[in-house]
Amino acid sequence: MDEEIIIIDSNTRNEKIRNFLIRNKKRLIVGVSIILVLLISYFLLKEIKAQNKIRLANQFNTIIINFKTENKLTTIDKLTKLINENDATYSPLSLYFLIDNNLIEDKNKINSLFDELINETNLKKEIKNLVIYKKALFNSDFSTEIVLLQILNPIINSESVWKSHSLYLMAEYFYSNKQKQKAKEFFNQIILLPNANNDIKIKSQKRLNRDLGE
Repeated sequence: MDEEIIIIDSNTRNEKIRNFLIRNKKRLIVGVSIILVLLISYFLLKEIKAQNKIRLANQFNTIIINFKTENKLTTIDKLTKLINENDATYSPLSLYFLIDNNLIEDKNKINSLFDELINETNLKKEIKNLVIYKKALFNSDFSTEIVLLQILNPIINSESVWKSHSLYLMAEYFYSNKQKQKAKEFFNQIILLPNANNDIKIKSQKRLNRDLGE
C-alpha cells in the first residue's frame, strides 16, 4: 500500500513538472537564451579587453624601443594617443615617459594630459592619488601656493597613503620660498599623522630640529 502511494506521488510530481515545462516552455527558452547571451558577452568582453591590453603593451614597448631624439614629434604624438586611450597601465606610463625625457615643453599641455588621466581614466583610488601627487610635483617648480594646494587638496583631505608625501611637498615648497612658519605647520602635520611614511616623518623631524628651531 505504501509503495503504491509512493508511486502515485512520484507520478503526480512528474506530471506537474511536465505540465509546468509545457506551460512555460517559451519563457524557459527565453530565460536560458538570455543567460547564454550574457555569459557569451561577458567572456567575449573579457577577451576583447585582454587583447586590447596586449595591443597597448606592444604599442608602448615599440614606441619606447624606437625612441630617438630626432623622432621626438612622432613619439609625442604616439604617446599622447596612448594617454587618450585611458588605459590604467599604459596611459600613466606614457605620460611619465614624456615628462622624464622632457619631450613636451608646454606646461599647460602636460597639465591637460594629467587631467586626462585623473578625470577620464578608470584608475584605482591610490593610483589616482599618485597621479595627482605627481602632477603637483611637476607644478611645484613654477606654480603658486594656491595652485599646488588646489591640486593636492583631494589627497591632503583624505587618508591616502600619499598624504604625508603631499604634506611634505608643500612643507618643502614653503621652506624653499622662505615661508618658514607655513613650512613648520606642514612639517608638524606630518609628525602628528598616524600613518605617515616613516622616512618622510624622519626627514620632517630633522628639518624641524635643524632648520626651524624645534
